[in-house]
Amino acid sequence: MSTNALKAAATGGAVTRTNEKPKTLDQLLASPKIKAQMALALPRHMTADRLARIATTEIRKVPKLATCDQVSFLGAIMQCAQLGLEPGGALGHAYLLPFDKRQKVNGRWETVATEAQLIIGYRGMIDLARRSGQILSISARTVYQNDKFSYAYGLEETLEHVPNETGNRGDLTHVYAVARLKDGGVQFEVMSRADVEKVRAMSKAGSNGPWVDHFDEMAKKTVIRRLFKYLPVSIELQQAVVLDEKAEAGIAQDNGAALTGEYSVVDDTPPPSLANDEINPDELLSGFVEAANVAKTVEELDAVYAAVAAPLASHYDVLQQVTDIHGTP
Repeated sequence: MSTNALKAAATGGAVTRTNEKPKTLDQLLASPKIKAQMALALPRHMTADRLARIATTEIRKVPKLATCDQVSFLGAIMQCAQLGLEPGGALGHAYLLPFDKRQKVNGRWETVATEAQLIIGYRGMIDLARRSGQILSISARTVYQNDKFSYAYGLEETLEHVPNETGNRGDLTHVYAVARLKDGGVQFEVMSRADVEKVRAMSKAGSNGPWVDHFDEMAKKTVIRRLFKYLPVSIELQQAVVLDEKAEAGIAQDNGAALTGEYSVVDDTPPPSLANDEINPDELLSGFVEAANVAKTVEELDAVYAAVAAPLASHYDVLQQVTDIHGTP
């Protein structure tokens, strides 16, 4: 077995089969191996079946997602799983959008691939912030022309907002976010409509997707993201902000890195037995050591050991070395 195949065993990935026709994204999402990877990353309140169904629904709502590079799409789904966020507009946690990757070809800009990008919604940002344990509450509000609104920074910071509930509130003028910390402190950030529009203008997705369909929510997310600079946040939230900033700037998120194991086309048929391969004990030993180094759990290490133990049965000296490394008595 190759070192790459052993690494795939170590991380729960599928053995690559490049001679098979790629499946559709719908089929890949239904794959037990993809669902198994999702399940490993998901928090307790979510299931792999639910995430797969939601992702399939998003493909039907945004047909261009079906044309996305499969690794980028599955990687974006895996990022959702790792962050514990549901994609789609139902909760407003996150959105999956297709982005055309353009490069110069013979002096002309051409679309060379379509990749899926993960955009975090403001409710997703709030959900992640609350998980840090240091933030008691965080909220964002939009301000309109006919509301009563004032704020001041400095030694005596103040913020007052009284919405006009008796008539037309007018156009959106400001957006603000407030966080109450566990130690009793309060932080807030205010942005004008012009400030938000500047951020939108720099976004690759500024003319479509959530910026068009859910402008108020994107404005709230923008001010929340700015507020995060002054708050104690978790690693997951930092990761979400980085992903979101890349999506806004049109920079590749490298979502494929979220997939474990080697991936090109997932195949649900079992790989051929090692017993049928030509056994090279030294190569298997070297591959085992390298794959063992990337195994993150005892179960993953056991999977690698099981993959090499049987074919090494007739090579006792090498098997003993593998057993010693594995720690099996």
